[in-house]
Amino acid sequence: MNTPKILITGGAGFIGSNLIDALINQYQIVNVDDFNDFYDPALKEKNIASHLSSPNYTLCRVDINDFQSLGEVFAHHQFDQVIHLAARAGVRPSIENPLVYAQTNITGTLNLLELIKKHQIKKIIFASSSSVYGNHPAEKFSEDLNLSQPISPYAATKLAAEQLIYTYAHLYQFQALCLRFFTVYGPRQRPDLAINKFISLINQNQAIPVFGDGSTIRDYTYIDDIVSGIIAAMEYNSSHYEIINLGGGSPVTLSQMIATIEQAMNKKALINHLPPQAGDVDRTAADINKARNLLSYAPATSFTQGIKQYLAWRAQQI
Repeated sequence: MNTPKILITGGAGFIGSNLIDALINQYQIVNVDDFNDFYDPALKEKNIASHLSSPNYTLCRVDINDFQSLGEVFAHHQFDQVIHLAARAGVRPSIENPLVYAQTNITGTLNLLELIKKHQIKKIIFASSSSVYGNHPAEKFSEDLNLSQPISPYAATKLAAEQLIYTYAHLYQFQALCLRFFTVYGPRQRPDLAINKFISLINQNQAIPVFGDGSTIRDYTYIDDIVSGIIAAMEYNSSHYEIINLGGGSPVTLSQMIATIEQAMNKKALINHLPPQAGDVDRTAADINKARNLLSYAPATSFTQGIKQYLAWRAQQI
């Protein structure tokens, strides 16, 4: 029996490299990543260093905006599934440079869909974002909420990509799952994300930037739980198209997040209070009942435990 072959876009990044760790012994993996300079490409090189020696791993240094080069990847491999994680990420940078976000997150996704259609790939799993919910007043964000008010270009591009994927799945009869990730953290976390940034600044006895009064809420999700959700989605075949939240299930305030880090580090943070940032949502809170029902998804890592595990991983990197 042939080993299934999957394409993972953005496989050198935070989520992608952790996913490949979990899959590399069971699947042939082709990683498409452009190693762009949104953050230090050397970190991505480090993420994939252990994968390069595996016979199950192929690295293609390709930008998903480059349709011709991407097409050559599809021509050389017959994929059973596509896991599309590549994106320009981050709310605040998308406000500064919306054209780049639209090109990568919308046109890049469209390039993939055209090639999935051409090569008759059976399934795509797409990494969407809790940002698509904007400042929706619902107590918990469920997948059936009517979404028409994204408040950042990043969120708008993710919502547009979801809709393009639905259109192609409908027209060309392949399976599509859009997974809305809620604030993922853990080993290999991007340096621009708050938890990573705060820990680094506290270690250096520098003030951490706190936008607003500390009351904003995030549903933090540990990387291992996200990976388990993606793998469950890979194995799910019961319906044609689904949007599914993957969250931690226990939202915490910004102030609580800082207090948890302080306690785990046994060190107080110096705080630089700043005005709220445009484009940042006030709160995220995932309704994960659909993920539980369809994927048997059960996040296993509490926020306190996840912070401790992340700090332990960081200590090993020094």
